[in-house]
Amino acid sequence: MRCEEIMKKPVECCGPDDTVQAAARKMRDAEIGFVPICDSSNKVLGTLTDRDIVLRVCADNKPVASTKIKDVMTREAITCKTSDDLSRAEQLMGQHHKSRLMVTDNSGKLVGVISFSDIADHEGADRVAETARQITSREIHTH
Repeated sequence: MRCEEIMKKPVECCGPDDTVQAAARKMRDAEIGFVPICDSSNKVLGTLTDRDIVLRVCADNKPVASTKIKDVMTREAITCKTSDDLSRAEQLMGQHHKSRLMVTDNSGKLVGVISFSDIADHEGADRVAETARQITSREIHTH
């Protein structure tokens, strides 16, 4: 099965010059834990997670209403292609300790998101057990 067959779309995203508050409201309203950060042509620049907001904004007492996403976002963008097999997405998740991947087209534009739970739903729990162990063994990283 290919990534494009199970990816979620459309994707909520923000720009690097948006405020953290705008991103947090988007996360709340969409009931999501991260937002891809894209440029004006929809190319992925990074992500902002609820965890990023806690560790890099709240814990440092930065003003949420004026702090720009570009100042606190995770710049590492782990992506897979629409045509990739699910096993590639699973491999990337385990390797990078990520439970979500952004899916891009061949030009690098964001077209969807795949979560580990999406893969588990399609592949079965036994098949993805090792990836789950790899994802949950992640270390604490700051930008």
